[in-house]
Amino acid sequence: MKRIFTKFSVLTFLCFLLINSAFAQNITVRGVVTDDDDKTSLPGVSILVKGTQTGTQTDATGSYSINAPANATLVFSYIGYTIKEVAVNNQTTINVALAPSSQSLEAVVVVGYGTQRKIDVTGAVANVKGEEISKQASTNALSALQGKVAGVQITNSGSPGSSPQIRIRGVGSVYGSVNPLYVVDGVWYDDISFLNPNDVESMSILKDASSQSIYGVRAANGVVLITTKKGKGKTTVSYDGYVGYQRATNQVDMANGTEYATLINEQNSVQQKPLSFSNTAQYGEGTNWLNVILRDALQTNHNVTVGGSAEKSSYSFSAGYLKQEGIIKTNDFERFTGRFTGDFTPVDYIKLGYNVILQSNQSADLPGGIVYKAYTAAPVVPQFYADGSYGDPNDYPVGSQPNNPRAQLDFFDQNSKNYRVTGNVFAELKIIKDLTLRTSFGGEFGNGEVVGYNPVYKATQVQRNDNSLLSISRAETRNWIIENTLTYNKILGDHRFTLLAGQTAQRYKSYALTASAYNVPNTRDGDRYLTLGTPNGQNAQFPRSINDSGDMSTAASYFGRVNYSFKNRYLLNASLRADGSSKFTGDQRWGYFPSVGAGWIISDEDFMKDQKLFNTLKFRGSFGIVGNSGVPTNLSTILVDQKGQFTAIYNGQPAQGGSITSIVPPVTYWEKGQGIDLAVEGTSLNNRLNFELDFYEKKTLNGIFDIPVLGSIGTSGSSIIGNQASFRNRGVELTLGWNEKLENGFSYALNGNFSINNNTVLSTETGANPIFAGGSAATSGLLSTRTIVGQPIGQFFGLLVDGIFQNTAEIANSAQSASARPGDFKYADINGDGIINLKDRVSLGNPSPKYTYGFNTSFAYKNFDLAVDFQGVAGVKVYNANKGLRFGAENYSKDFFDNRWHGEGTSNSYPSADIGGGQNANPNSWYVEDGSYFRIRNIQLGYNLPASLMSKLKLQRIRVFADAQNAFNFFKYTGFSPEVSGGNPVNAGIDNSVYPLSATYRFGLNVTF
Repeated sequence: MKRIFTKFSVLTFLCFLLINSAFAQNITVRGVVTDDDDKTSLPGVSILVKGTQTGTQTDATGSYSINAPANATLVFSYIGYTIKEVAVNNQTTINVALAPSSQSLEAVVVVGYGTQRKIDVTGAVANVKGEEISKQASTNALSALQGKVAGVQITNSGSPGSSPQIRIRGVGSVYGSVNPLYVVDGVWYDDISFLNPNDVESMSILKDASSQSIYGVRAANGVVLITTKKGKGKTTVSYDGYVGYQRATNQVDMANGTEYATLINEQNSVQQKPLSFSNTAQYGEGTNWLNVILRDALQTNHNVTVGGSAEKSSYSFSAGYLKQEGIIKTNDFERFTGRFTGDFTPVDYIKLGYNVILQSNQSADLPGGIVYKAYTAAPVVPQFYADGSYGDPNDYPVGSQPNNPRAQLDFFDQNSKNYRVTGNVFAELKIIKDLTLRTSFGGEFGNGEVVGYNPVYKATQVQRNDNSLLSISRAETRNWIIENTLTYNKILGDHRFTLLAGQTAQRYKSYALTASAYNVPNTRDGDRYLTLGTPNGQNAQFPRSINDSGDMSTAASYFGRVNYSFKNRYLLNASLRADGSSKFTGDQRWGYFPSVGAGWIISDEDFMKDQKLFNTLKFRGSFGIVGNSGVPTNLSTILVDQKGQFTAIYNGQPAQGGSITSIVPPVTYWEKGQGIDLAVEGTSLNNRLNFELDFYEKKTLNGIFDIPVLGSIGTSGSSIIGNQASFRNRGVELTLGWNEKLENGFSYALNGNFSINNNTVLSTETGANPIFAGGSAATSGLLSTRTIVGQPIGQFFGLLVDGIFQNTAEIANSAQSASARPGDFKYADINGDGIINLKDRVSLGNPSPKYTYGFNTSFAYKNFDLAVDFQGVAGVKVYNANKGLRFGAENYSKDFFDNRWHGEGTSNSYPSADIGGGQNANPNSWYVEDGSYFRIRNIQLGYNLPASLMSKLKLQRIRVFADAQNAFNFFKYTGFSPEVSGGNPVNAGIDNSVYPLSATYRFGLNVTF
């Protein structure tokens, strides 16, 4: 190895001698490169002598020096800025100001394993700058993308510390992981909840198969590339912080005490039972249980960053602290982050660097279904009695309604903690001038712990616990990735190309341990140990339990790519990646993922030179194949469940039995995505207008599904796992932007995006037989979604409501069962056979939105700045399961009380109070509601203190701001929020106790020293 390194060093030295000799007759040009807006110096700017391979970079102070012919042209390029060409004309000093260019086709964007000018990219790549992310009141950087990028759907959850759901151009996979791949500074991750949004420099979203295929093994659901902030120029210290609060919005109005008592009496009447309440008026307003569990929640966030660069090094350190209370009482989240990044160049041909991110968080968790419990709790029951004891539903004639939500919150004791260290170290060796070797080793080390304690208590007759139980779960993650790449850049006359070859090896390993013990004392300081509980064997009624599990998979990959440009006008991009994964078996372990993309910059053609309409105009098209290994390990292994009830006695001896939990095929194939993208993009009207129009089609072939089957065939898990279906997403994306700076100091930017996506199942292994899913207690156990050829994945499926039965005569003349009663749903006899049954079910709507859109604005005048963002979705349905999740005397919404059937002619749209009776709970069209919404996503007003004051204070910048996020929401949905996420697409869009939507109001400060 030493000999090889010595050869490289000698070769490099000889190259330098040749270069110096070749340019002896040239002149030396020096200068400084700055930002055109704030005049700060820009380190790391690339300067190239046009038409040659001669180049350099600016140093930490933005200064550069380069040998060039006296009549040469210098090309200055930097990520996020417009490329600028300057003629030398015998000048020895050339200072250059680069203009920020977030929308221009001349901007440099991050792509897989490198960067490119936006105008040279042949795939669909969207870029969002870190400053846009920091304007949002989001604890996760992904949340800030909502409404910013065409074709990207973000579904947020209001729960503190939760990660949003992201879909790039629709559903890419159904089983296993359905999330995109995240690459942070070159390291692969399954999520980025560990990342402080304030540390993000830029995010690139790879949307089409051509741009994604270089990450073939994990690119089926898209790729998000994230670059964190690096040190630039002289040392600076910055503080960014805010304090604010969150408040529940669009809270569902519930029936009050009197209305509830009236409804329960009506339910009893329909069921021919005695009335529960003799005097409904005595309960008045009663208890609003949603107000009992909800609160205005404080939120504070503080970040300090120190960064800078010297002649041969750069560094950046940051620390962040976030404290977020949940809008549900007792729920909170606290996070600490630290980031260290740096690089240095000990000799001219070697560069070394590192990126390290530290994160720890802890949260006070919520009991499962607490929102549903408050939604359905009886308002006739008080929170507390006068003596301070808990209100007991069993003291009231409310039937099977045993829950006091306040008691459930007070006695629930569960806390989660997570620790994570991630990052990488890298080295770059410039073997010869145009050839660079990069080696990177990175990974993540994570520990998580969940401790739950159920103490001895008695709140009500039902809400009580006589024996304490301590449960502890611990999980570990140990992942690593090694990547080696060779990059060769060359310019030969009109020909410019970049060759990339690489190799990757990865390992994913996890381990989990769960244990519990009864009768652990409730110590005052909270230190509880399993050994303090009842020992095994001492009391069979209180056994200790311990379970562990683990998983490990490995992957190996080889890839290559060529980028070619002729006359900076005709573009070609081609790549091939081979991935092998231990998750698959035999000949199926390796998958091959090719791609090709082409571009034509039409505006550079001679026949376009005299036109005035377009400044730039480009057409591009691409094709690619990507893969998905985000499925469980040992997918083709038959799993057997052994339980006590499977034990049989033979000859007086117990014999342990078992049941197959899933049926799997002998071989599971790679799930592949195949896509095309055709687009036109450009700028017009003196580069003030930019536009991009994409048409895409992506197919998922051999998609892996988990299909429910009847337990009667001998499986207790009731599912078949394997390659079951192929499906397609097809759509159109439009992005428009307008940027203008006026002479009076006023500038503004208007950017909008609009997307249409249609999801269609192309084929299934089940043939004409649908794949059903979506069963829950809310649907009486019946399956509420269907996946079938020609329709979207997981569309809602059920009976069509055709009114409400007004009297017994209508029932007698209908096709419905004689057990129906006045006030029940009247179902349409779709097949006309005179019987209402499962054969009359129809498609009820698509849980995936057909239309997504966003409109983002920014305005600046002197020291003031204003940003207003809008966002929405349309063409989507939500299954409001909360309305039917009833087991007795749960409460009703005010909307239901006002519109219910309570006698002949009172309503033909809402049923009687006996919503859970008969066939009313069957999946039907009444539960499926419009999930479209429009919101003002964010409004932020900022003010920069005058430069004269900053000079006196010896500060670079002080900015104060105030904003409101999600304060204005417009939708027809009768639940808390139509923004309903779901992990598996066949079960998506079912609202069963969604965390309430909230608005965030903040006051913040940005200071740079």
